[in-house]
Amino acid sequence: MHRFTITTLGCKVNQFESEALAQKLSDDGQWVILRDKGIADLCIINTCTVTQKASMQSRQAIRQAIRSYPKARIIATGCYAQTEPDEIKKIKGVHHVIGHFDKHEIPDMIITGKENILPSPVLKHKLHHFNSMPSAGLGYRTRPFLKIQDGCDAFCTYCIVPYARGPGRSLPPEQVLENINIIHQAGYHEVVLTGIHLGNYGIDLDKRKVGLLDLLNLIRKSCTIDRVRLSSIEPCELTEDIIKFVAKSGSGPGKICRHFHIPLQSGDDFILKRMHRPYSRSFFINLVEKIHKLLPDAAIGVDTLIGFPGESDEAFENTYSLIEQLPVSYLHVFPFSARKGTPAYSYAEKVNSNVIKERCQKMRTLGKLKRSVFYNKFKGKPLEILIEGKQKKSTKLLKGITSNYIPVLVKGEDKLKNTMANVTIDEVNDNNQVFGTIF
Repeated sequence: MHRFTITTLGCKVNQFESEALAQKLSDDGQWVILRDKGIADLCIINTCTVTQKASMQSRQAIRQAIRSYPKARIIATGCYAQTEPDEIKKIKGVHHVIGHFDKHEIPDMIITGKENILPSPVLKHKLHHFNSMPSAGLGYRTRPFLKIQDGCDAFCTYCIVPYARGPGRSLPPEQVLENINIIHQAGYHEVVLTGIHLGNYGIDLDKRKVGLLDLLNLIRKSCTIDRVRLSSIEPCELTEDIIKFVAKSGSGPGKICRHFHIPLQSGDDFILKRMHRPYSRSFFINLVEKIHKLLPDAAIGVDTLIGFPGESDEAFENTYSLIEQLPVSYLHVFPFSARKGTPAYSYAEKVNSNVIKERCQKMRTLGKLKRSVFYNKFKGKPLEILIEGKQKKSTKLLKGITSNYIPVLVKGEDKLKNTMANVTIDEVNDNNQVFGTIF
């Protein structure tokens, strides 16, 4: 029996792909993932390059694998491997650098022993179809991811992802339904639909005329899994029809979680235009208010990108005040990181790094307050949770997730893992930990 490790950096799509690779290797019967200390024969590092820090962490992860498992074959893949393969090749001890187009072939390469069949990363002109992977996460997480879309055509001026992932591609709807049913039959209650540009699902399926809303309708009609959660979706693609559909999905099999994660990036119109973001401050305000009106209990998560070139004090305050006034549930705050190869890399009017840190801290403090306000809305109210794992050793408590993305800590036995439970929210402490009671 051979042992392997997979180290994953970055987004949910990367996490899905790592789990799919692990699943395919494990299904061969000759490979088993190394979860504790021991000797590994193979190390896969699924890299990220969305920021300079992510690229640095990817290099560190590769070097760590080489040090920890000196006799293992080392494979680097993912976005950093795609965009900067020559940088990785400089690291002594790396055996293969494999790009996104060939990532799904890694298990076959390992299983067959044909180690040199895959070329160096190049985003080929034929990268126009969706590279399907097996249903992932089975046995690895309670809420499996399912990648239904890859690539991006938006080319925001700060973003390296379109250069790393290529154009938008979609998993055909019948395969989406098939994968969801496989996940449900394996005993899971929730699936998280993920993609690089999820709201653009179906853009390459124009002959079928199937978009994200059409897909959700098909899932609702054809799948019996309890919950379907959407990962990040762009503001212009979160249409009123989708919001209304989620509001009407109510209860029963195939219901869509009352949770939207929306990348705002900036609340200043000048910065949004400079970022090449196709909406305005007023558009975003109307969108969030519409969600809150139709789904007052929905979680609304927001991404902000702080310190973009040209972000004045006034521009930052426009972002801060927008979040402050809206019923946002939580924030993800990212400092701007110049990526070579993107237009913003050469933009003038750089923001001082200390100013960026101060602004990020201010936004994170606001995010903590928003989370507290949202969680406290549900004190004393009944909610349904999906219990994710066994008791945490330090607290002896289980953690469950509500449809609207509230993590709830409850007393219970380990056998409750991966089950649905009704709870009442009892307390929200100063650290935004939510405690509840199963009833």
